[in-house]
This record gives sequence, C-alpha cells and structure tokens, in this order.
Amino acid sequence: MGIFERYLSVWIALCIAVGVLLGNWIPTVFAVIAELEVAHVNLVVALFIWVMIYPMMVQIDFSRIRDVGKKPRGLMLTLVINWLIKPFSMAALGWLFFKVLFADLVDPQSAGEYIAGMILLGVAPCTAMVFVWSQLTDGDPDYTLVQVSVNDLIMIFAFAPIAAFLLGVSDIAVPWETLLLSVVLYVVLPLIAGIFTRNRLNRRLGKDGEKHNLEHFLHRMKPWSVLGLLATVVLLFGFQAEVILTQPQTIVLIAIPLLLQTYGIFLIAYLAAKKLRLPHNIAAPACLIGTSNFFELAVAVAISLFGLHSGAALATVVGVLVEVPVMLSLVMIVNRTRHWFQEEQNV
Repeated sequence: MGIFERYLSVWIALCIAVGVLLGNWIPTVFAVIAELEVAHVNLVVALFIWVMIYPMMVQIDFSRIRDVGKKPRGLMLTLVINWLIKPFSMAALGWLFFKVLFADLVDPQSAGEYIAGMILLGVAPCTAMVFVWSQLTDGDPDYTLVQVSVNDLIMIFAFAPIAAFLLGVSDIAVPWETLLLSVVLYVVLPLIAGIFTRNRLNRRLGKDGEKHNLEHFLHRMKPWSVLGLLATVVLLFGFQAEVILTQPQTIVLIAIPLLLQTYGIFLIAYLAAKKLRLPHNIAAPACLIGTSNFFELAVAVAISLFGLHSGAALATVVGVLVEVPVMLSLVMIVNRTRHWFQEEQNV
C-alpha cells in the first residue's frame, strides 16, 4: 500500500483545510474560476475530475464481463444495493429530513437543493475509489474489476433516468440536456478514453507484456490521478468556504442523513453478504462499492444542473467531507470481522 492510500484521510483533511482557507483569503480567484463555464459545465472542475478519473477508467476491463456467470452472487449483491435500494433510500432520507424533520430549520428552496445533491450522490455508485477500498480490505482485485466494469456499463444508461425520476418525484426541475451532457462528459467519454488507451497499450503484446505495459502506464499516471483528486477537493471547498464558515449548522444538517444512509446501506449489504455466505475477499469490496459514492460525478452534475454555489453542490461537497473518514471506519469494521465469512466459495 502506497503512502497515498495509507494516509488518505490526512491528505483529504489537509486539502479541505487549504480549500476553506484559500476560499476566504482569495475569494476573487475562486469567483473567476467559477465563471469559466461552457454549457453549464465548469471547465476547471471538469479538467481536474478528468485527470482524476481517467487513470481509473484505464483499469476497467470490459472483457471480464464474460466471466460474470461464473460467480454471480457477489455481483448481484452489488447491483441490487447500487440500483434498487441505495438511490431510493437516499431520496427518502433526504425528503424525511429536509421536508419533515428539518423543515423549520431551512428554507424550502435550499431544502430542495440539498435533497437534489443527496439524490445525485445516491445514484452515483463508486468507481474511482473502489480499488482503494478493495485493496485496503484485501479484496479480490479481479472480481472487483468485474464489479466496477458492470456498474459503469449500467451507469451509462441508468444514471440519468433514475436521477431524473427521483428529482422529478421531489418536485425539482430537471434540465434533461444538462443531465445527459454530464453523463456523456463524466462517464461515457472517460470510459471510451480508458478503453482506447487500454487497447492501444495491449496491442501486439502477449499476455505478460500486456500486464507489464498496463501496470507501467498506470504507475506513471497515478501521481496525476492523486493530484486531480486533491486539487478537486481544494477547489470544491474553496467554492463553498463562506458557507462552511458562516453556516456550520447547515453542514451538520446535511451530514446527518448522509451518515445514516452510509452506515445503513453498509449494514444491509454486509448482513446480506453474510447471509449469502460470500467469501470475505468478495463480500468486503461488494459492500464497500455499494456503500460509497462516485462523488466526482455527483459534484460535477450538481454544479452543471444547479450552479457552483447551490445547495445541491454544497450537499455533494459535504458528501466528500463525510465519505472518506466514514469509509475508512467501515474498512476497519470489515477487516476486524473477517472471521465472520468463508474464505473461499463459489459465489
């Protein structure tokens, strides 16, 4: 495990602090960056997210999908959690807290935007950080790759319709053109670029050569991916610095349902994995994939749909704030309960 993975929470915390400090120290710089938009897409945010996502997409091997039938139960668990439970439970929690429990604490427009941000987080299953969580729990890397590949393939077609449906049910206007553009920009195009790069690296090489060539490329790209992640965190918290410092109670209000969602979904998935008698090296990443979010996509879509300084964008940024420490706590739980699961079994 590299120094980045080992001290992930430290780097994220430092970048959050730097972003908040810079956002209050030089707000005009962030204001200028916020204006660099084309078709409601902020160019700087898009660049950093692409730098972060692209190396991860190169790892995805869609040829592995043909092996899905060999061990279906672990994959089915992930798909059920990601697409049949998580988006709807997130929307339900958002409505419960901001339309009922916190209705007197926030204005109706802000409440709707917070719910929208939560929905976008719930409809975006984790991709980029999956490999980190899998590695930290000694997950089966090949099976994790299959899970990510299938999820990303489904996300191309399911993200926009489910997001639009849940936003519409919550009485939030959905500009379909912007939503579809975001999916193409942050899912389809990075996937195509990753597939093209992978095929180009593997061309005219034997199996051993393919693996070496791909690993060498990913090793060279990893620092850029890390830089993209950290720069994105600094930028996002810089944009929301004023709200974070002047309205900390809002951050707490948003964090409460997000925490309940994360731990609740993990509990459902983990108990189901035990019931299915999955081996630990498949159960662990399956549950963590279903629990964590593709926050890069959620943030980008929230900014495109509602604006940089919207409540939806703030909710997705709070998702970043909550996710890393929470996921690391779940990694610890998973590692300490290894003895609950079978070591090896046809799943």
